[in-house]
Amino acid sequence: MSLNVKEIFYSLQGEGERQGEASIFIRLAGCNLKCDFCDTDFSGGTKMELSDIEAAISNYPCQWLIWTGGEPALQLTAVDTAFLKQKGYRQAIESNGHYPLPEGLDYTVVSPKGNVGYAAKVNPIVDEIRLPVRVGDRLPDISILPKAKYYFVSPVFNDILATNVESTEDNIAYCVELVRQNPQWRLSLQIHKLINIE
Repeated sequence: MSLNVKEIFYSLQGEGERQGEASIFIRLAGCNLKCDFCDTDFSGGTKMELSDIEAAISNYPCQWLIWTGGEPALQLTAVDTAFLKQKGYRQAIESNGHYPLPEGLDYTVVSPKGNVGYAAKVNPIVDEIRLPVRVGDRLPDISILPKAKYYFVSPVFNDILATNVESTEDNIAYCVELVRQNPQWRLSLQIHKLINIE
């Protein structure tokens, strides 16, 4: 079994409920969407066997893995998660929700884009919903989203489509107001960008 891996790195979870926790990020190549605000290079990649992935992460003093992308559910299977669970790793995933998430995950994050209702049909229950939001975006009715423990709005940072240089600050202010008006949602800032860490 092999996965097309774009990069592996060790850092802190920058957003959501697990914000600030040390984590090993395994970014898988490829995505089914082309979001205009995406800040991630998920093209290319290197084929890695599960044993090679285990060797690459074995020196990090951490047992939390985050499968991310691109869209990790395009590749990740229950066989992959079972292999690393057997090695003692806890595993989270960050997905757009368009594909079924594999079994064996300890924490699931869905960040729906496009047809948000579709994400609920594919993965009806997750741990966390995290919506990227820019000025003018409307929140979907929570009833069409997957059922989750936590619902977050996450301001889009450095919005390349914005017409002014203060777009990040504008997006943050807009999200703050959204949460004030919709208190079932919480604010999630990308602290890794605020404090400039990978």
